Amino acid sequence: MCLSAAVLAQGSTPVQGTQSPEATFRGGTEAVGITVTIRDSRGKVIRDLAAGDFEVFDSGSLTPITDFFSGEAPISLAILMDISGSMAVGDNMARARTAVAMLTGAFQPTDEAALFTFDSKLRQVASFTSSIETIRQASLEGRPWGVTSLFDSIKETAELVAGRSNKHRALLVITDGVDTVSKLTPTEVSGIAASVQVPVYLLSVVTPTDHAGEELAAETEKRRAESATLADLARWTGGDMRMVSRPEHTQQAVQDLMTELRYQYVISFEPGSRPGWHPIEVRLRKKNMFAHTRGGYVAGPSRSGSR
Repeated sequence: MCLSAAVLAQGSTPVQGTQSPEATFRGGTEAVGITVTIRDSRGKVIRDLAAGDFEVFDSGSLTPITDFFSGEAPISLAILMDISGSMAVGDNMARARTAVAMLTGAFQPTDEAALFTFDSKLRQVASFTSSIETIRQASLEGRPWGVTSLFDSIKETAELVAGRSNKHRALLVITDGVDTVSKLTPTEVSGIAASVQVPVYLLSVVTPTDHAGEELAAETEKRRAESATLADLARWTGGDMRMVSRPEHTQQAVQDLMTELRYQYVISFEPGSRPGWHPIEVRLRKKNMFAHTRGGYVAGPSRSGSR
């Protein structure tokens, strides 16, 4: 099927708004689950560690691990693509289409993916499926238009991903990072995404002049502020953010993402009894290894977005 931006607005499925998830873990009744990626000092993903190699600190105190999963597992990935008017700048829409095409080549038969688009509203182009050909055939041709509701769309899609049964779940957002109409703040979105245990990864497609560190870069204060906000959102949920302006950047980002998702560790522990935000830290008993996970969880009365 060929879906232009105009056709997407008419023929794809609008996603109805849902209530915010209960961002509460009550001591003794639920387990807090976190996914953890381990890399060495060179950035290589480390596999085959055991539960005894990990230490989990809840609000600074060592807490026992109650459940542990190690190994390769199927991936559930929601791809959320920006089709708003700002994506028409500097071929950013073409960069986004390239990223989707590269992603479809990185899935395995046991993985599943869904494709969503957004401008002022969130739309479902393809529901979760193991037939990646469905995603591959969803051509996103046409000219971007409309305003951008980035953070609201992230919130809605993260809640949908949370309902998938695969152990390794994530949301990948492909955007230029410009938000114009969202009602939610980045802090509120990250709190919701963390509460439903969904890491948010961001692929920021930009022109070479907006790409920090590139030869042609002429980064503005506004761009730096937007990038910092998005990077915080990704970090708080246990995800990551990459900025890409060339195909080789995109290829490396896609490869790193799929490797990280496929070889995560899933760790559970009992929540603390103190109400409020609990920061989490994961440490390794072995040297020269570094853990990447979400920032924490909320216990007691729900306070979505508090940090």
